[in-house]
Amino acid sequence: MEMEKMIELIDAVSKSDLTGFKYEEEGIKLHLSKKENTCYVTENLSAPVNAVTTSAAEIKKAAEGDQISGTSAEETPVGNVVESPLVGTFYAAPAEDAESFVKVGDRVEKGQTLGIVEAMKLMNEIESDYSGTVAEILVNNQEGVEYGQPLFRIV
Repeated sequence: MEMEKMIELIDAVSKSDLTGFKYEEEGIKLHLSKKENTCYVTENLSAPVNAVTTSAAEIKKAAEGDQISGTSAEETPVGNVVESPLVGTFYAAPAEDAESFVKVGDRVEKGQTLGIVEAMKLMNEIESDYSGTVAEILVNNQEGVEYGQPLFRIV
């Protein structure tokens, strides 16, 4: 997909009432989901998924400057991103009156439960794929999440 067409597609989704959009062509998968004027762009070129949080305007600006990534080196988040494996509702704790599984600054190990995504009345534990420190929690408790949406940043 040409960069111009991708920018037009991101612009169209950003301006619409859609909250998510998936597109696949010739082995390239593009998943867009938005929340508060921000698009989460996830692309898969037969490799591990890389997520970039950026607005359509930032992508357009980067394309005009002959940059491919959509963000400058300064804006690229450091660390590993744990993404939602499914569409559902995110829960930070096992129960309403319970303490959150993790907080920013907590040390986590690979396989440790970070949160829960409820889908069709089934509670799916989200486990860390990485060992490190929780640098950022990217969603709020009881918030709807999309497939591939970044949930946590681990450094």
